[in-house]
Amino acid sequence: MSGVYGRLSEAVIEGELKEIQRLTEAALSGGAAAQQVLDEGLLPGMDEVGKRFKVGDMFIPEVLLSAKTMAAAMEVLKPLLAKGGGGRGTVVIGTVQGDLHNIGKNLVAMMLEGAGFEVVDLGIDVKPQSFLEAVKEHKPKLLGMSALLTTTMPRMGETIRALEEAGIRSQVKVMVGGAPVTQEFVAKIRADAYAANAGTAVDVAKSLVGG
Repeated sequence: MSGVYGRLSEAVIEGELKEIQRLTEAALSGGAAAQQVLDEGLLPGMDEVGKRFKVGDMFIPEVLLSAKTMAAAMEVLKPLLAKGGGGRGTVVIGTVQGDLHNIGKNLVAMMLEGAGFEVVDLGIDVKPQSFLEAVKEHKPKLLGMSALLTTTMPRMGETIRALEEAGIRSQVKVMVGGAPVTQEFVAKIRADAYAANAGTAVDVAKSLVGG
C-alpha cells in the first residue's frame, strides 16, 4: 500500500489534476481508509510543495496547480472524512475591510486546505463584524486576516477587539499576514502569530492548532 501513497504524493507535487481523483478512488478501493489516504499520501505531497515553495524551487503557478490537485482529491475524501471526524479543523480567512487584494490570501487558503484544514473564505473587504459573525457561526480553531495596505491594517486590531468584546477571543487563534505587517504590529494588536508567506502560513497554522 505504501507505493500507492507515494504515487498520491507525487501526483500532488506534479499537479496531476486529471489523474488525482482516479488515484484516490483506487487507494480507497484497495482498502485504504480515507484518513490514511490524507495523512500518508496527500498531506506529505502538499508538505513537500510547501517546502519547495519556501526555498524557491516551486513558484506560485505550480503551487496553485498542486493545491487544485489536492482539492480535487479532497472532493472524494471529504464525505468519508466527515463521517470519521477527520481533518485538522476549521479556518476562517479573509482580506480586511477596505482592502481588495486577494492573490496572497487565496494562495494561503488553498495551501491550508491542502494541508487538511476546512477553510471558510470570506473573500475581500471583510468588516470586523463579518469576521466576528463567521467565528460565532463556524467555531474555527483559527482566524486568518490579510492586509496589503498600511491604511487597512488597523482593521485587524478592530476585529480582535470585537472578538474580545464578544467574549470569544480565547476560543480562536488569530494569524495575520500581508506585506506591511510586522511582528511588532502583531504584538500591538494582540494577535497570536504572523505569517510572512503562504508556505510559512501553513507551518504557523499547524503550530497554533497543535497539528
